[in-house]
Amino acid sequence: MAKGKRSSGKHYTSKGERPNVSRWVLNSLRRDYVGSNAELVNKVRAWRAGKNVMLTIQNPDKKNTKERMIRVPAIDVWGYPRQANLRMR
Repeated sequence: MAKGKRSSGKHYTSKGERPNVSRWVLNSLRRDYVGSNAELVNKVRAWRAGKNVMLTIQNPDKKNTKERMIRVPAIDVWGYPRQANLRMR
């Protein structure tokens, strides 16, 4: 049976089927990042740049025990970033 023409190594592109980093490493990195100061700094930078940032806060409705935490837009919590810059001047 003929082997056919083999592809050369220069033109090979990975299909990206499998991750090359183990899952426990990725989960560990995420656990360290979530809730850290770096996450908050990144969210504030994105909010100042006008991006749609979502924050997780405690639910103000204490009777709704099913949803103790809710996701809300940062504009609702922090306000509009452009107005914050104008107040500082």
